[in-house]
Amino acid sequence: MYMRRTKGAKRDPVKQWKLPEKVFFACGACHLLAAAFLRTYPNEGFAPIWVRPEPGHTGNHIVVVRGDLAFDYHGYSHWSQLFAHMKRRANQWSPGWKATLVHLPEEVLVTEAKSKTYDGLWLKGPKDFLFDAMPRAQAYLQRFPAPPKWFSENQCA
Repeated sequence: MYMRRTKGAKRDPVKQWKLPEKVFFACGACHLLAAAFLRTYPNEGFAPIWVRPEPGHTGNHIVVVRGDLAFDYHGYSHWSQLFAHMKRRANQWSPGWKATLVHLPEEVLVTEAKSKTYDGLWLKGPKDFLFDAMPRAQAYLQRFPAPPKWFSENQCA
């Protein structure tokens, strides 16, 4: 769970684009990082999951998951530990925070119209940002190694 400190960045495309990479992909473009990951590693068995907060709470997030291995702006994590971390952090800002995990088809990540078919989900397409955000997502993704075929606790951050 990550809270943006740049006031007004969510609604201001210039401010949003100027956010540091980690913040950009934590708060507002996590779906594009997930899409870049799935395009780069299409046969690795990962699928996008939307962490959908219960009504009255914030903290939407999209990660890609394969078994207990997850990838988001942090890099690789154990999905169970990452979700537990999200819950702890979200409850600091919003006591009583709970979320539903929603499996999404990949095309929802890059199409605003398709994302709106999910109640409460609204995702900007890559070109709906100040500039096309997909090259930025692909460049950020290159900071991380390819997904391991198998993993142990030592391999996650």
